[in-house]
Amino acid sequence: MMNALESTSTRPYLIRALYEWCTDNGFTPYVAVLADDTVQVPREYVKNGEIVLNISFDATSSLKLGNEFIEFKARFAGTAREIMVPVSRVIAIYARENGQGMAFPVPVPAATGDEAPKASPLASVPEAEPRVVQLVPGEAPPAGATPDDPEPPRPPAAGARPSLKRVK
Repeated sequence: MMNALESTSTRPYLIRALYEWCTDNGFTPYVAVLADDTVQVPREYVKNGEIVLNISFDATSSLKLGNEFIEFKARFAGTAREIMVPVSRVIAIYARENGQGMAFPVPVPAATGDEAPKASPLASVPEAEPRVVQLVPGEAPPAGATPDDPEPPRPPAAGARPSLKRVK
């Protein structure tokens, strides 16, 4: 019998479930990805170390939502590109139209060579996956406020912005 520490990550299963929920409800599924050296994405679209990708059926071909990688082909400015993202680098999946979805903890780079690992409350639990957070509607922005980064497009909601809420 497998215990919780030996089981696989829930992240790829949650990504697939939310992708299916988006498509079943006619929403456009977007994934926010931490763009480091392990991801294969067009670097010219990376902003602040992150990229948001439309993974809808209409925007991709050969989409594979696997346990280790998300792989697909997509066009960027008319040029076909092969995209490959480790599931561990996905930091959120949500519907473009209403912002509903789920955010995941940002992966932390592993300690290298001479660096001593810092003590944490989970120090006795090897490879424990951090808690998952969920996007929920928050307070409206102040009147006249403009977002720092207009990407991705904001849903045409009645002034509500998503915010993060911890799910325990």
